Amino acid sequence: MNDLKQRTKNFAFDCWVLCKEFPKSREFDAWVRQLIRSSSSVGANYRAACRAKSRKDFINKLKIVEEEIDESMYWLELFSKAQDNHKERLDLLWKEANELIAIVVSSIKTTRNNS
Repeated sequence: MNDLKQRTKNFAFDCWVLCKEFPKSREFDAWVRQLIRSSSSVGANYRAACRAKSRKDFINKLKIVEEEIDESMYWLELFSKAQDNHKERLDLLWKEANELIAIVVSSIKTTRNNS
């Protein structure tokens, strides 16, 4: 659990660091804000899931985490399409998001099966 808390926090921070490097323009600003919001929401909502009051509450909160990771992946894909010079870092962040979503989906399935 602590490992996933740290990974989700690192994911948010790494997205934030990357976003600082994008051009300062109205177009990029909209995407930057969205990626920062969704990526930081991953960790915040995972922490909330860890404090769930029931299995149902836990699953519901993990579904929010899943949605936020998926949204982050969407913004990373757009940046990847628009910015060739950050391709390697974008690919690494997308890979991490893909691993996080696999873990969360697996946790949801396991929790449902144990209910």
